[in-house]
This record gives sequence, C-alpha cells and structure tokens, in this order.
Amino acid sequence: MFPVYIGFDSREAVAFDVCRHSLVTRSSTPIDVHCLRQNTLRQLGLYRRAAVVKHGRRFDVTDGKPFATEFSFTRFLVPALCKHEGWALFCDCDFLFVADVTELVPMMDDAKAVLVCKQLHAPTEVSKMDGCVQQCYPRKNWSSFMLFNCGHRAVQRLTVDAVNERPGAWLHGFEWLRDDEIGELPPAWNWIDGVTDSSPKAIHYTAGGPWFPDRAMVPFAQEWRDAYAQAYGNPWQEAA
Repeated sequence: MFPVYIGFDSREAVAFDVCRHSLVTRSSTPIDVHCLRQNTLRQLGLYRRAAVVKHGRRFDVTDGKPFATEFSFTRFLVPALCKHEGWALFCDCDFLFVADVTELVPMMDDAKAVLVCKQLHAPTEVSKMDGCVQQCYPRKNWSSFMLFNCGHRAVQRLTVDAVNERPGAWLHGFEWLRDDEIGELPPAWNWIDGVTDSSPKAIHYTAGGPWFPDRAMVPFAQEWRDAYAQAYGNPWQEAA
C-alpha cells in the first residue's frame, strides 16, 4: 500500500484526524497512513533534537532558529522510517484532501529524489497557526508536502544523524539535493490561499485552519467543518 506520513502536533490533534479521514475516504485504493509523532520517535531513538522556549517561542538548539510545530524536523525521517525503499508521501497535518491521493502514483519519477509543489510563497501576514510568528525563507512550504523517492541515492543523505544534526535551513531548503533532483508536482496538491491559482486537490491552511477560533472564516473553512462532521459524526460547533 502507498505509505503516507502525516505530521502530528499536540495542539492540532483534531486537524490530524480530519486530514487522515479526508485522505482515507478520498482514496480509491487502500493507503497506509502513519502518524509522525515526535514522542514516539524519541522513544525509538530516532529523534533527539533539543529545543528551548524563549519568550513563548520554541527554538531549536542545533541552529538556534525558531520553529513552529512538533514535526518541523521529524518529517525528514520518513525515508529512514521506510528503510530507504520505495515511495512515501509526507504532508503537514493542516491539510484537507479533496481529491484521490493515489493520483500522485503515476507522477512518480525514479530520476527524482523528491517531488514537491514549487510555489513561491512569500507570506505578508505576521502570524500563523496558534499565534506563531510567520517566517519567510527560500523554498517556503516545499517541505510541507513531499513525495519521497526513498530509495534514490541522493535521499541516502537523509540519515537519522543528518536529520538530528543538520541545520533547519539545510533540511527545509533542500540543500541535501541538487536542483535537478527535485521534481515538481501540480500546485493544486498544496493549495495555499493567495498563492495557488488552480482549484485545490489538497487544501493547506498555512495561516491556521478553522479549528483555531480566530481562523473561523478562512477560505474553505466550511469544507473543513463538513469533513470534521464526517470524521467525528458531530458538527464542529458542538465539539468546539
């Protein structure tokens, strides 16, 4: 089965559940969905990056830079978790799938190490989910939806040690790859408000989704609430 890894953050557990539900119910064939939970990876000895909290923000000890979610770095362990074999998809938990994820299978190109939606995202807002500071950096949000060719020779550079020891810019900036090793997916698979022109196949609530009280009116909020109701069997308003 096609393995899909979803990042998990304890502040957005409901977003994870709805993302997973939308993946499974839209897929035309069975898929193998995994929860990328940091605590579990620590217990397994696969994740050991340390963080400190300063002025209410989390900073990575390795490079001293702030980061937003519990899966900011664990996403790069996906190839190792797959024993550097086959293909696997990673996505952030703040996605809602409105199309069949197995449509990605014919796009897999063995010549590429990873396929991403190569959009230019330069956010103007100063904050995003849960009040986190919005940051700009090269190739922003490319790493939020990655189709890994886990067996590719270049992906061998994503060792467990590299994921734990390399700076965030090296990981999220895809400095572990040559440009010609990064393939491209249609932007619809990482639909971002104000960035993506096409109709979405997977909606990415980059500034925070409707599970946060101050984001109740973001685009496609009702679609997310409908998906919540399907996943939980209760309207979102009753559980909020």
